[in-house]
Amino acid sequence: MKLFVGLGNPGSKYAGNRHNIGFMVLDRIAEEGGFAPWRTKFQAKVTEGKLGREKVILLKPETFMNLSGQSVGEAMRFYKLTPADIVVFHDELDLAPGKARVKTGGGHAGHNGLRSIHQHIGADYDRVRLGIGHPGHKDRVAGYVLSDFAKADENWLDDLIRGCVDGAVPLAEGDAAKFGNAVGLQVNPPRSSGTKPQAPKGPRQAPTPKPEKIVASAPDSRSPFEKLKDVFK
Repeated sequence: MKLFVGLGNPGSKYAGNRHNIGFMVLDRIAEEGGFAPWRTKFQAKVTEGKLGREKVILLKPETFMNLSGQSVGEAMRFYKLTPADIVVFHDELDLAPGKARVKTGGGHAGHNGLRSIHQHIGADYDRVRLGIGHPGHKDRVAGYVLSDFAKADENWLDDLIRGCVDGAVPLAEGDAAKFGNAVGLQVNPPRSSGTKPQAPKGPRQAPTPKPEKIVASAPDSRSPFEKLKDVFK
């Protein structure tokens, strides 16, 4: 069994925030994976279903970002899981928009949701870092992550979420490389050329002359006397 955790803040006020991209991914996985209806448990919204061969619990903490670890820890203990069974989807300032990376263990890099999870279950869990880009200065970070995605972000955001949905099965089965490939195929699809290959250019040849059209003359039906008159003209 796996526990997929999406990080964000509860309520419609925050629904479109960059900080809520983890919620957005889980919502799409649940919708397209045919998961059970969301219910309230562990101070969170919870649903369950199957991804490939794995039973998966989806969890969206409703404790607000800074206390996410309370909900994650409670669910982990209830299902008798270990940190190695947990995958956390979260926004990542240090990745370009549309990029995704899977990481196991390590620090929280100042992310308040990860900081809280570290406090409750330790650091040995998997994270899917979802790139949202950086506003350019640390003083602008709080306003940036708590602002909605811009209109210009819609295409890459949808591609990134679509890629996470496509890669959810291999991720649940422990294949991070296949998950990364699935995201890459959505975010950077292979380009197909619409032009036919041209033949190599060689020396220009003169066009072949067309044969002249021979027109047959009509037989001369004049009398011998009329033909003789032409001779003396």
